[in-house]
Amino acid sequence: MQQNKVQLLSTRPLNNTLIDEASENNVIIDTISFIKTEKFINAETGKRITHLLQQDINVIFTSMNAVDSVKSYVSTAPFLKIYCIGNTTKKLVKQIFGEEKIASFANNGEQLLKLILQNNLIKKVVFFCGDKRRNEIPDTLKKNGIIVDEIIVYKTIETPEIIKKEYDGILFYSPSAVESFFKKNTISDRTQLFAIGTTTGNAIEQFSRQPVISSEIPDKENLVHLAISYFNKR
Repeated sequence: MQQNKVQLLSTRPLNNTLIDEASENNVIIDTISFIKTEKFINAETGKRITHLLQQDINVIFTSMNAVDSVKSYVSTAPFLKIYCIGNTTKKLVKQIFGEEKIASFANNGEQLLKLILQNNLIKKVVFFCGDKRRNEIPDTLKKNGIIVDEIIVYKTIETPEIIKKEYDGILFYSPSAVESFFKKNTISDRTQLFAIGTTTGNAIEQFSRQPVISSEIPDKENLVHLAISYFNKR
C-alpha cells in the first residue's frame, strides 16, 4: 500500500461501491465486524408477532435487525403505525411494510421520543428490539404513562478481535460494537474516531478520551463520506 493513503477501519461491512469510492479519494478501508446478530424468535413468540401485526398498534423499530427478524411474520399489516430510527431501518420498513405505515422517522432516540410524546393519542407501543437494547426509549415512555410491550426478536453477540494495525480513523455504528472493540484494543492519540450517532458517540467516550466525530444522519454511507471529507480537508 502507498504510504500516503489514509487507513480506516469500519466495524461494519460496507458495499464495494463505498470502499471503491473511498479508495478513489486516497482512503483505504478495512472492514471487521466486532458483533454479529442472530434472530431470537421461538414458535410462541412468532405466533404473538403474527397476531400483533394484525392489530391497530404503534410499533417502534430502532434497528434494521429487528425489522429483518419480524419480516417473515408479515402477511398483511393494515393498521400499523411505525416509528423508526435511521435511514437503513427506514428503508427496510418501507420495503417490508410500505411507506404509508411510517408514522414518524427520526435520526436518534431523543428525536423519536419527542415525536411520540407529542401525540397524546398514543397510550401503548410495541417495541421490537434486541437483547442489548438501550434503556432510554422504554424508560422515558413508561415515565410518561405509555405502556411499552417489549419483544426481543434478535440477539447481539460480541466478537472481539485484536487489531495489530494502527489506523488513522475508526468508524463505529453501535454501542455494542464499541464495547466489543475496546475489550481487546486500545487506540493511539493520532486515531480519529467516528460514530454513526450520538448514542454510539457517548458509548465511545466511556472507553476513550479521544475526540469523537458523530454523524448528524445515522446512515453508514453518510458516516463514510464524513470520514473521507475529514481526511481530505486535513
